[in-house]
Amino acid sequence: MPNDSTPDASALPRRDFLKKTGAGAGLLMVGNTGPVIRAATSARSASASPDIVVIGAGVWGSFTAMNLRKMGANVTLVDAYGPGNSRSTSGDETRGVRSSYGDKTGALGELWTLWARESIKKWIAFDDEWGREFRLNLFHTTGDLIMRTEWDNFQLRTKVWWEKNKIPYQVLNPDDVRKAFPVISMDDITAVLYEPDAGVVRARRATQTAAAVFEKLGGKIIIGRATPSNVAGGMLHEISLDTGRKLRADTFVFAVGPWMSKTFPELLAKKTRAPIGYVCYFATPVGDHRFTFPNIPSYNFPGVTGWAALPVDNRGFRVRGSERAPATPAEAAAAAGRAGGRAGGAGAGAGTTAGAPAQPETPPAQLDPDTSDRWADASRIEGSRRFIAHRFPLLKDAPIAQTHACHYESTSSSNFIIDVHPQMANTWIVAGGNAEGFKFSPVVGEYAAKRVMGIEGDADIAKGFRIPDKEFDPPAPAAKTP
Repeated sequence: MPNDSTPDASALPRRDFLKKTGAGAGLLMVGNTGPVIRAATSARSASASPDIVVIGAGVWGSFTAMNLRKMGANVTLVDAYGPGNSRSTSGDETRGVRSSYGDKTGALGELWTLWARESIKKWIAFDDEWGREFRLNLFHTTGDLIMRTEWDNFQLRTKVWWEKNKIPYQVLNPDDVRKAFPVISMDDITAVLYEPDAGVVRARRATQTAAAVFEKLGGKIIIGRATPSNVAGGMLHEISLDTGRKLRADTFVFAVGPWMSKTFPELLAKKTRAPIGYVCYFATPVGDHRFTFPNIPSYNFPGVTGWAALPVDNRGFRVRGSERAPATPAEAAAAAGRAGGRAGGAGAGAGTTAGAPAQPETPPAQLDPDTSDRWADASRIEGSRRFIAHRFPLLKDAPIAQTHACHYESTSSSNFIIDVHPQMANTWIVAGGNAEGFKFSPVVGEYAAKRVMGIEGDADIAKGFRIPDKEFDPPAPAAKTP
């Protein structure tokens, strides 16, 4: 049952506070090292081992291929650049795993909440099974602090899902959090929601590990860009690689992330988008371990998330998102004038940004994951620095250890796509992480593998994962300069 009581953090050192609330666990996960080929669980897999080609060795593709192999399928995994490559969505250093989905309503919010909770268990189990053999620890239990100046709908709806499904959480006293973590500037914070089991995964390593496990279980990985090349009778019979090689199979699974609209433009170009997200890793101060796991939890402020630097390699204190600069006197005056104009019923210029420079259209190359420039320039960094100076002032002058940028894939349904291609009955599409997909990969990989092997499961979930009918609205034209 939920526990709304607040621990007396004032009497506890930071490390003890984290242990008390559950964030000090998961320092080293080791366990069985032997591969397990599970017995087939469907009529199709119980007979001849089907030949399946999975295209895309990102985290979804690698976990799907691994689970198909465990179910007895003969599987080949294909990727244009290789597992965990720098162009991929799953090639970053770390990704957060939490189940706070108060921004999602209805069945989608509850499903993502439950799947995220199940993913936490599966990430830990994956570490237990393979951590010793591959000499690494992927999942780190950090706990997650959701902090707001006052209770908002995101927190309140998240509490509803957690209470309904008996998910552990705490409502913390902001004064106790300030005492436990004085490095966080939160004098204006009055609402703190805490998920003790949330954590952080080493993203690139996890992707490469899932692919390595797939190989250890007998799968084969091929590097090459795949294109559907032989479609006949409502089936895909063959794909061609840019190496000149051709691959035939009974079934094909495309899990190519932001390359999906390039692979199937007629079907998905208007139903998926691939914007770029940026993160900054700030170098932690020499000799100061307060910004390193397990001494501080993950955090969630409006528009910004992040977490501690992870040992042993310490890539840095992670910040995703930014804080807006305060308005200049001229901007404030212009905003006040626009507000007055709207209040007075003015027509021309009401609701517009008078005098603002036109927003340049995104160059086509920046929309393409093969050609986009991933360099985070000053405009991408300034907002993160403002946030750090505000919320973690001891890091305001910290150097940036590294930045990372990746395309993530949004769908017009705001949900995952796990469905059969409408013109190719033996071709599956596994897509649409919607900037949240990484955390779900152990569950998505297992679910997608079962669907491919003929096990539909819950009909309502399958229906929600269909290729959406609706399309995104076309982008608004760029504003014209006067």
